[in-house]
Amino acid sequence: MGVDSISLSRVSVRVAVDDSQVPKTLLHDVSLDLPERRIGVIGANGSGKSTLLRLLNGLVAPTEGTVVVHGHSTSSELRRVRSNVGFVFTDPLSQLVMPTGREDVELSLRRSLRNSKERAARAEAVLDRFGLLHLADQSIYELSGGERQLLALAAVLAVNPGVLVLDEPSTLLDLRNRELLRRTIGALEQQVVMSTHDLDLALDMERVLVVEAGRIVFDGGAAEGVAHYRALCAAAVDGLPLKGSMS
Repeated sequence: MGVDSISLSRVSVRVAVDDSQVPKTLLHDVSLDLPERRIGVIGANGSGKSTLLRLLNGLVAPTEGTVVVHGHSTSSELRRVRSNVGFVFTDPLSQLVMPTGREDVELSLRRSLRNSKERAARAEAVLDRFGLLHLADQSIYELSGGERQLLALAAVLAVNPGVLVLDEPSTLLDLRNRELLRRTIGALEQQVVMSTHDLDLALDMERVLVVEAGRIVFDGGAAEGVAHYRALCAAAVDGLPLKGSMS
């Protein structure tokens, strides 16, 4: 395992469900070494994709096993992991907490830049880099879904993390903004781990993981991974009764 790699060793995640004595297993015995710069994660809703991604910055802790991100354990070095892993959620409104994009980017810089003038200058430079400067002082509620998503991405990248984790970032985007997001991700220096239902985005990745029922059922090239997932979906649909069937 290299210092620029992500490693999961025998990781399982189990959670209590209501008052049941039997916990629900969200991930089963996952072991991975992920040195590639672009990694896609695909699978059905509820398959365990988000749980896998949230392990990478400690939003979810493993019940068993270890997670090491660029040389740091999420169990014993959580602060260092979180300073190096930026996480972008599906809905940008869940992480844009300030009234405007400028304020949100400045907020993300508060810990690393104590001087307010330096912080303001850095925020302006970040917004300009992503073509968002003209939107910097608008209410986030006046922006489109794509503009909000890019603002959330800019706020996360302002502190220059080594790893960027995106949980289905194109879900709320129209075609134009999805293409803008795609090009933005492609140009980044960071290692990117992204879950997505957009199989065209998945095809841009160097490596694709297919998650099914909490297990990694495919790990390999993007085209092969997408084909494997399509076959899984086709088999699942073939096993369903036709609408209106009495059987």
